Amino acid sequence: MKVVILDGVTVTQSDLSWNSLTAKAADMGVSIELNVYPRTKPEETAGRIAGAEAVLTNKVVISDEIMAATPSLRYVGVLATGYNVVDVEAAARRGITVTNIPAYSTDSVAQLVFAHLLHVTNSIAHYAERRSLWPASPDFCWIDTPLTELAGKTFAIRGLGNIGTKVAGIAAAFGMNVIAVTSREPETLPHGVDSVTWEMALAEADVLSLHCPLTPATREIINAESLSRMRRSAILINTGRGPLVNEADVAAALHSGSLAAYCADVLSTEPPAADNPLLSAPRCYLTPHIAWASHEARIRLLAIATDNLLAFVNGHPKNKV
Repeated sequence: MKVVILDGVTVTQSDLSWNSLTAKAADMGVSIELNVYPRTKPEETAGRIAGAEAVLTNKVVISDEIMAATPSLRYVGVLATGYNVVDVEAAARRGITVTNIPAYSTDSVAQLVFAHLLHVTNSIAHYAERRSLWPASPDFCWIDTPLTELAGKTFAIRGLGNIGTKVAGIAAAFGMNVIAVTSREPETLPHGVDSVTWEMALAEADVLSLHCPLTPATREIINAESLSRMRRSAILINTGRGPLVNEADVAAALHSGSLAAYCADVLSTEPPAADNPLLSAPRCYLTPHIAWASHEARIRLLAIATDNLLAFVNGHPKNKV
């Protein structure tokens, strides 16, 4: 069976490999011809997957046209939870199974949410980078930034899936009041989490964290109008999807001082264009889409991707989308 991995380096980086896939396949008596490409440009996709029965992709697009050009294709494994890189309707018409990797990075993403939040509230990097100035302080301590305690503050969440629920639990452990905009029934909410409207979340949030999927209804839910409803002291965190926010409006709010800070691990285009307004906005803290990428999360991703493929080979596909 010819299997092609189109952008394997995003998962393995320099500390993991795809050898576990071929080894587990061999243990199950499955013969795999594995072709791994670190990265693939759009114009290279069709040529690289020619004759393949299975393709694994993280961010390389598998369109209807690509599928049409690859009649041998029977399986597409997305190396992520989101699967918008695959035309799933076209895949269904063509009898191609598509799978994803659910819930592998929940702990890692939730951890980065609070890494961002604590960076803003405690200014750790600021003080660590200026440690050479401490000896000149006339006092035993040296403080030149506001320091904020989280206990008692309101933490609002948009989207209460696996990651949102994990984030809610951590916020509660900090002693924060947790509210959520969610479609979940009240009796299914985690203990201590109150369901509120979007308008209430915007108005009451000291911290607002976005964990909802990107849909036509949620695209740019953060915009000039919604930002105007938030407190000037509010911190906005986005580890969900870049297009959940209007980046120009967020940058304008930061420049005007009507938003205290924006912390994001995702942007509307990745890598960002050089003129993205957030790159030069004050109090804007960006990480380059790393929330999912801890060593432990990538090990889980590799294991699930392998199990997904071999389950398909054995005629019992799982994690189908």
